Amino acid sequence: MPVTTAVIPLSHGARWRAFWVCVSVAAITILDMTKVNVALPSIGEVLGASSTQLQLIVSGFVLTFGLVLVPMGRLGDQRSRRTLFVVGLSLYTVTSVLCALAPTAEALLIGRLLQGVAAGIQMPQVLGMAQELFQGKERARAFGLFGATIGIATAFGPTLGGLLIALGGPTNGWRLIFWMNVPLCLIAIALALWLLPDTRTRSQRKVQLDPVGVLLFGASVISLMWPFLFTTGAPTDNPARWWLLVAFALFASAFIAWERRYAKRGRNPLIPLGLFRITSYRNGTLLQTAYFTAAPAMFLVTTLFLQLGLGLAPVYAGMVSIGFALASAVTSWIGGNLVSTHGRVVVVWGLAGMLLCVGGLVLAALYSDPAWTPYIAAAVMTVGGAGGGLVIAPNQALTLGDIPVKQGGLAGSVGQLGQRIGAAVGTAVALSLFYAAIYRESGSHDSLVVYHDAYAFGMLSVAVFLALAFLVAIVDLTARRSARERKAAVSGGGTPVP
Repeated sequence: MPVTTAVIPLSHGARWRAFWVCVSVAAITILDMTKVNVALPSIGEVLGASSTQLQLIVSGFVLTFGLVLVPMGRLGDQRSRRTLFVVGLSLYTVTSVLCALAPTAEALLIGRLLQGVAAGIQMPQVLGMAQELFQGKERARAFGLFGATIGIATAFGPTLGGLLIALGGPTNGWRLIFWMNVPLCLIAIALALWLLPDTRTRSQRKVQLDPVGVLLFGASVISLMWPFLFTTGAPTDNPARWWLLVAFALFASAFIAWERRYAKRGRNPLIPLGLFRITSYRNGTLLQTAYFTAAPAMFLVTTLFLQLGLGLAPVYAGMVSIGFALASAVTSWIGGNLVSTHGRVVVVWGLAGMLLCVGGLVLAALYSDPAWTPYIAAAVMTVGGAGGGLVIAPNQALTLGDIPVKQGGLAGSVGQLGQRIGAAVGTAVALSLFYAAIYRESGSHDSLVVYHDAYAFGMLSVAVFLALAFLVAIVDLTARRSARERKAAVSGGGTPVP
């Protein structure tokens, strides 16, 4: 049965002001994940970074982000979310300065790793706070606005990054990407101290973070993500890295066994495995993991094709996704309002729109006049944005709808972890297929044909993961309808539907 009790007694206006502070923090973080992608060529040229270092500048942020998410979600549920917001934002400000001033690729990499830690501290508090601020239809509306903001930030990131590079020039433009965070974070810190309510749990008990569980969890995440983070598609990739997936299976098994034992002793495990017995949460988490395995890879591979294959400047390649951002903002709002009455079917239609977008992008790349390809791709992206907006926000509302309020931060952070792992795996697979095609066909006399093939192979992985998300949505939709039919049969005095 849905849990709808809000635990923070605030006025309507105060709740929404606090919510927008949280959403602003999420937008800053998501923007930073996407706008850095277009700066990689400039960073490589200015700092002399190797391809592996450039890969880690992006993926290292995702790795440390994912490692910290779940423990900080648990800590936020047990103690003060506002305090963790301020701590995370303060660290994010300092690490942004370190990245902006980085004299070498190694210094920039260290800054990005620490920046990922800061993001992992602050992001779990966003959904946890939303769970505590709202209930019922108001909560669905809040998730709709949250999804709209995330959609805009994700799609506008490449455009903003390209614009900052154009303003700052090839030497210092990439540094503006990090300098931009500093005033935004300082403003967010001031607003957090002023507007966020105190959610500190009044308890004399010590914080329980399950240290053994944290270590096993960290080892599981690292061993899962590491092989993908070092996948570039180059012939020099070391295949031995895939043995780490065996270590992942062992660590994950040990983690699950420990968490069960820890819970039986009456302690608070890092991840209560009972959460996954909630069908809506399990299916929603699987769906968003599959979706975020596909979506960031779609943006990245499309941007690479436009820059490398068609020779577009970063700012123009990034602008192709503006339609996606605007359309997803509108449909996220609409989806957030529709989900309370239409449920999972909203997400199904959204995923169908995304699948159409992938097919349309590939057809545009392969068969349209190169001079018109960016414009056609922008139009197709708009269709994809309309679909994407019907996925993120409604799915978030459905996923957390049955979760107890005081577990909202933890449940949300597990979902965020799925998104981050999915993004790392999806971009690695798509980039591997993209660059493998380029290496394989490097002797071709027609370079555009090479990039056509590379783009088609990269987008194939995007389509596969979106199809997986679509399948999960259909399964969840069927399960929900069956549950409603059984309930109706019981309440009507008849025999439950099997």
